[in-house]
Amino acid sequence: MKKAGKNITKARQAVEARPYLLKDAVPLLQKVKYTKFDETVEITMRLGVDPKHADQMVRGTVVLPHGLGKSKKVLVIATGDKQREAQEAGADYVGGEEMVEKINKENWTDFDALIATPDVMKSVGRLGKVLGPKGLMPNPKTGTVTTDVAKAVQEVKAGKVEFRTDKTALVHVPVGKMSFTPDKLVDNATTLITSVIKAKPSVAKGKYVKGCYLSSTMGPGISLDISAIETAAKV
Repeated sequence: MKKAGKNITKARQAVEARPYLLKDAVPLLQKVKYTKFDETVEITMRLGVDPKHADQMVRGTVVLPHGLGKSKKVLVIATGDKQREAQEAGADYVGGEEMVEKINKENWTDFDALIATPDVMKSVGRLGKVLGPKGLMPNPKTGTVTTDVAKAVQEVKAGKVEFRTDKTALVHVPVGKMSFTPDKLVDNATTLITSVIKAKPSVAKGKYVKGCYLSSTMGPGISLDISAIETAAKV
């Protein structure tokens, strides 16, 4: 444990207390890595909104160009031909009412995303207590309640991620793995940051992005200078 403590201190000392350009921050984060496992890389954004007000909630989805480094397990709950479409699109689990019962009775949540068609949402809606806390409840706003199940499955498999502000106006989103090349992490992070900027609520006043940080599972947080990304996103 003492050795890990020394490594953490050493990693933090290598990061200066100033904003870095994303293209410089990514290689630095990879350089100060000291763990043996393939850590997840995350972007954290502090936004100038009040999440207590529904019209200031920032929420959306984006497909990262290089995915997340792992294939997500997708469950589709649908009826009729939509089940066949889901299977052909590569869904890991497909079913109807029996899947609702399995989740309800067994507390089963061995999947990363749940896609449902509108006609089954009355049944799926009963699963709020199980799915809600895990962030697995389907929602039309994130494209997981849809009649185009094939497209939804393909997007999730391709690296679609959801972002939303928490109670403290922070957005935490994974953008890849430490083993990714720097260019891929920069591309994914830029895509995510741009999407959050474009999701700015019209009622939000003052500075929207108050802080943006790059970090890994065990690594230090690196403050980012995203002025160029903000300018490009507003063009």
